[in-house]
Amino acid sequence: MELPVNDEFYMSLALDMAERAQGQTGINPVVGCVIVKGGALVGLGTHLQRGTAHAEVHAVRMAGDQAEGSTVYVTLEPCSHHGKTPPCSDLLIKAKVKRVVVACEDPNPVVAGSGIERLRRHGIEVDVGVLRERALRLNEKFAKYITTKLPYVTIKTASTLDGKIAADTGDSKWISNAEARLQAHALRHRHQAIMVGIGTVLADDPSLTTRHERAEGLQPVRIVVDSGLRMPAEAKMFKDGTSPIVVLTTEQAPAERRRMLEELGAEVVACGAGPRVDLRTALEELGRREIGSILVEGGGTLNGELLQARLADRIVMYIAPKIVGGKHAPHNFDFEGIRRMADAITLNELQVEQVGDNILVSGKPAWPASSNGEKQ
Repeated sequence: MELPVNDEFYMSLALDMAERAQGQTGINPVVGCVIVKGGALVGLGTHLQRGTAHAEVHAVRMAGDQAEGSTVYVTLEPCSHHGKTPPCSDLLIKAKVKRVVVACEDPNPVVAGSGIERLRRHGIEVDVGVLRERALRLNEKFAKYITTKLPYVTIKTASTLDGKIAADTGDSKWISNAEARLQAHALRHRHQAIMVGIGTVLADDPSLTTRHERAEGLQPVRIVVDSGLRMPAEAKMFKDGTSPIVVLTTEQAPAERRRMLEELGAEVVACGAGPRVDLRTALEELGRREIGSILVEGGGTLNGELLQARLADRIVMYIAPKIVGGKHAPHNFDFEGIRRMADAITLNELQVEQVGDNILVSGKPAWPASSNGEKQ
């Protein structure tokens, strides 16, 4: 079917370009820009890296003199302030564009509508809201960080039909299929950091790196939640030098173990007095280090603690057509639980997809007003 050529057509192209840059702009948003004049595409641009030219700059440079009198499609409100780069709203004004179509306003309080107002004050027609929901989803990590200074937390997990993430022997390779595991590496590429608990390190000795078949992927910061500093010096991730390692612990952690890990190159961060890592404090510390998104690939304990503390923003679960049983086999979310089904944590904005013989279920957790995720 031929798609109609309209605002949605061009904005969809801008969003497609922005989506390809997910993961590489750090705490900055991903943004795409398309410039059209006389029915022809004359400029394209994407924000590629924090501190470098914004999408509008790339597109205007490509359009050259043809930017004058053109229509500009941009996935996020053009900025109006001087940050690491000059304001894009001033650039569009100087280029004498005729119309700007914006998918959604910038959630950054420094901008928050001022870029749109600036354009209108200079006689440029501005329309806002074309494919808004898609644009908001694209930058939900940025929106969370810029408004709270806390990283966006995605819990990724895989289980059997009976909710087990390993057999009662601890064996877990492999629950999900090869196609699902490739998607998991794409998730790593699109998050600034990957987090696991010390139990996962001791059981699996993971590298926590991004690996694709034929393409190079971005490598996330590796974070280990380790209250007692049991992290072994022989851990695989200390040997590859791929990306930084952050170990989250408590003020009670043994000083000699801390020195050992720091000598191996890890940054050790105390998060609370103990005996367990305070996860909210941990996220605040990571936010201060400009980590804006975290993919959690831990076990049931870490997953459960994040849910119970209401610190998870999205859940991504792969379900394999397998049944393993076992009274002591671990499961996805290990926390105290609830007594009434009415108080269960539910998923909003639900997406369901078949991935080979696996089922992918994802969504945003929602907690009922009557419950903190604890027993009632």
